[in-house]
Amino acid sequence: MKLSQFRFKLPEELIAQYPAKYRDESRLLVLHKDTGEIEHKKFYDIIEYFGKDDLFIFNDTKVFPARLYGNKEKTGAKIEVFLLRELNEELRLWDVLVDPARKIRIGNKLYFGEDDSLVAEVIDNTTSRGRTLRFLFDGDHDTFKEVLYSMGETPLPRYITRPVEPSDEERYQTIFAKNEGAVVAPSAALHFSRELLKLMELNDINHTFITLHASLGNFREIDVEDLTKHKTDSEQLIVGEEACQIINTTQDKRRRICAIGTTVMRALETAVCTEGHVKTYDGWTNKFIFPPYDFTVANSMVANFYAPESQLLMMTAAFGGFENVMNAYDVAVKEGYKFGCYGDAMLII
Repeated sequence: MKLSQFRFKLPEELIAQYPAKYRDESRLLVLHKDTGEIEHKKFYDIIEYFGKDDLFIFNDTKVFPARLYGNKEKTGAKIEVFLLRELNEELRLWDVLVDPARKIRIGNKLYFGEDDSLVAEVIDNTTSRGRTLRFLFDGDHDTFKEVLYSMGETPLPRYITRPVEPSDEERYQTIFAKNEGAVVAPSAALHFSRELLKLMELNDINHTFITLHASLGNFREIDVEDLTKHKTDSEQLIVGEEACQIINTTQDKRRRICAIGTTVMRALETAVCTEGHVKTYDGWTNKFIFPPYDFTVANSMVANFYAPESQLLMMTAAFGGFENVMNAYDVAVKEGYKFGCYGDAMLII
C-alpha cells in the first residue's frame, strides 16, 4: 500500500472541536466487513451487536496535563513545552518538545508559573525539536509532580483550534482512566459512559483492560510513499495476567472480541504468541499496522474517524478492508460525521 491511497478530502467543519453533550450519544457508523454493508446508529446502540460472554478490551491509560507555557531566561520569550515522558524520577529529567525549538539551547533556563516558581534547565538536544529538561525542585517527587501538573493543561491535539476549557480535563479522558502516562487519549473509548458499562454488565458482556501509553507519534506525518519504509514511535505497553486469561478464555469459546480503539489493537497484535493466544507483556511496541494484515485476536473493533494519511486510518483499513473502510469514510463525509478525538465512531464487525 502507498501513502497516497489514504488521501481524501476532509472538510474543516467536520473536525469536531467539542465532544457530544453525552459520551454515548455520538453517532455510530456500523460497517459489516464481510459484506461492506453500512448502518447508521447512535453509539449506545453498540450493545445490540454483542451478547453473553462477548468481550470488550479497553485501554486504561491516563492522560496527564502535558502542555506547559514558560519563559526563557533573560529574553522572557514565551516557550511552549510539551512533556513526553519522565526519564529519571530522582534527577527530575523529562523528555520534552519545545516550540519554538530554534530559540532553545543547552544550558538555557526556562521559568514556569506566575511567580517563576518552577525552573528547568535544558541539558540535552535529542532531536531537531526534542530536548531533555532537568527541573530544579527542592522537595519529594510527589510534591514535584503535583506542582508540575498544576502548571500544565490538557494536551488537546492541534486540530482542535479553540482554547482548552475546564471541561476538557474530564472529557479528554476515559471514565476508566487509571494508569498515568499518555499524552494522547484513546479516543474510541471516550464514547463509553458509566450507563453503557452497566448495560454491558446486565447483558453479560465482559470487559478487560490493557495499558498502552499513546504518544504524539499518532499524529506525526508519514513522509514516505512506500509504507513498508515508515517507522513509528515506540509506546509503552503493559498486558497483565488477568487480561490474558480473560482474552484467551473468550477466544477458546469463539465469542466476539472487540478491540476498543487502535491502541488496543496494536497491543493485542504485539502481545499475541504463535498459537494465537495473548501472553503477558511489559515493554515497548512500535508495531505499525497497515493493509494487508492478518489479525489474530480481535474480530471486531471500535474506531473514531481519523485524518487522511494517518497511521490510525491505515490500521482501521487493515482491519475492515481497504475498500470497505475508504468507502465508509466517503459515506461519513457525505453524512456529516464528525472526525477526530471528539468526533463520532465506527464499529467494524
